[in-house]
Amino acid sequence: MDPLHLPRINGARLWQSLMDLAAIGATPRGGVCRIALTEADRKGRDLVVQWCREAGLDVRVDEIGNVFARRAGSDPRARAVATGSHIDTQPSGGKFDGNFGVLAGLEVMRTLDDLGIVTRAPLEVAFWTNEEGTRFTPVMMGSGVFAGEFGAAFARAQTDVDGVSVGDALAAIGYRGAQPAGAVPGGMFAAYFEAHIEQGPVLEAAGLPIGVVSGALGQQWYDVTVTGMDAHAGPTPLALRHDAMLAAARMVDAVNQIARDEAPHGRGTVGYLQVTPNSRNVIPGRVDFSVDFRNLSQAGLDRMHAAMQAAFEGIAPAAGVAVEIRQVVKFEPCVFAPECVDSVRRAASALGLPHMDVVSGAGHDAVHVARRAPTGMIFVPCKDGISHNELEDALPEHIEAGANVLLQAMLAHAR
Repeated sequence: MDPLHLPRINGARLWQSLMDLAAIGATPRGGVCRIALTEADRKGRDLVVQWCREAGLDVRVDEIGNVFARRAGSDPRARAVATGSHIDTQPSGGKFDGNFGVLAGLEVMRTLDDLGIVTRAPLEVAFWTNEEGTRFTPVMMGSGVFAGEFGAAFARAQTDVDGVSVGDALAAIGYRGAQPAGAVPGGMFAAYFEAHIEQGPVLEAAGLPIGVVSGALGQQWYDVTVTGMDAHAGPTPLALRHDAMLAAARMVDAVNQIARDEAPHGRGTVGYLQVTPNSRNVIPGRVDFSVDFRNLSQAGLDRMHAAMQAAFEGIAPAAGVAVEIRQVVKFEPCVFAPECVDSVRRAASALGLPHMDVVSGAGHDAVHVARRAPTGMIFVPCKDGISHNELEDALPEHIEAGANVLLQAMLAHAR
């Protein structure tokens, strides 16, 4: 089809919706603080639900607070084609992470109404509870419950640092729904698409507006404790020290090398480190640090795990310390459905938008949904690859392009 004759979303309306939502929880540096299940989250939810109802969508809320808004199709037996993301943010978050995916989905519905297009299958836009995991863990909570990764009762029992439970917080903001999590009218989604900013620098560096996401890296997180012995920094000779910090430094370097050995998709990060007693003239007797490994295959993650164990167990005795490794998170690698990935690629080509295949290095709700429904993702660039930061930014033309790809991909499955 001639790209000039393809239906297009209203880019100005989508951009204004993003700016209006960003005003809820706005921070002085131009970001957004709208943490899950707070009063700011309630206000954001209420605004998006209002917009959905004004667009004639049927809104329902499930038992973990996930919100779904449905546009009817002509075939009552057809399973819905869905899209969505999240509207909760980091404490110093941006305007686009998650929010773009939700409001792009709403804009698809508005555009179809403007053009008088009736799809065979129903369409749905969802926003998932507590994707960020800032106040409550686990992260990607709402989509995880929806996908059956963990139970609703377990999720509702989780508490924040003040002892407030998810269940009580949902009730307090009026979003503890009655619908069982995972129940979809007419059956599980026929397809699910999530539009998102890339949260990395690849697309911007390539000068391309669209990323066709083939999958997401698996993740394995660890807590590591290195135990040596506190001692005076002056009288204790180097050869007689049990320096936990020296051993930890060598382990941090090993994490980086292990990831380099798994190029191009290996990632290794030590993002947290706590030194005890943390005194200027005391040899550290204990260091606690985190390890975050990511890879596109489980075999790759297994290799990284084994390499870490071997490296740490070699470093520890040489430094006269002990090491304990505890795995605390595991997300298996996700490969998105080929038919959905192909739909995104065809949509970008039909619209004349340059694109490239990419892999997501971050976790997204789509990773959980993919366990229950054919799933694909669409990435657009963000400035300097920055996200989870008040400086997060994107170009209006990229936001519009991503939403147009979403529209075409959903129509391909819903017509």
